[in-house]
Amino acid sequence: MLRQAIHELTLPTRGRGLYEFTREVESWVTRSGFQEGLLTLHLRHTSASLLIQENADPDVRADLERFFARLVPDGDPLFKHTCEGADDMPAHVRTALTTVNLGIPVHGGQLALGTWQGIYLWEHRRAPHSRRVVLHWIGE
Repeated sequence: MLRQAIHELTLPTRGRGLYEFTREVESWVTRSGFQEGLLTLHLRHTSASLLIQENADPDVRADLERFFARLVPDGDPLFKHTCEGADDMPAHVRTALTTVNLGIPVHGGQLALGTWQGIYLWEHRRAPHSRRVVLHWIGE
């Protein structure tokens, strides 16, 4: 029989960077007894994003940060939207180039992630924030 469930996580950040929260998601899937289905994650913000990325070598995350700093620098005079500072519009562009939604299959009660894959919240603002991620599972 098809079931569904919704849960919300609140993730604090200390400012710009990638924050892994794979364990929090796995814990909810395990506690809920889900076996087969699809888990959708949705970030309720426009200046951060979700990412599945390598979780073994921290250089990968640092390289991603350096690449985006070059691609969309803070304080670029191109941007007029600076209501909340020099990192305001660059954070929105970084989100537009990534995503706020992820879909992850659940198989045998486990997230179908690869060996080196982790689920990350990518905070694009310099200041700390409290970010909300909605988890929606549908399946058996």
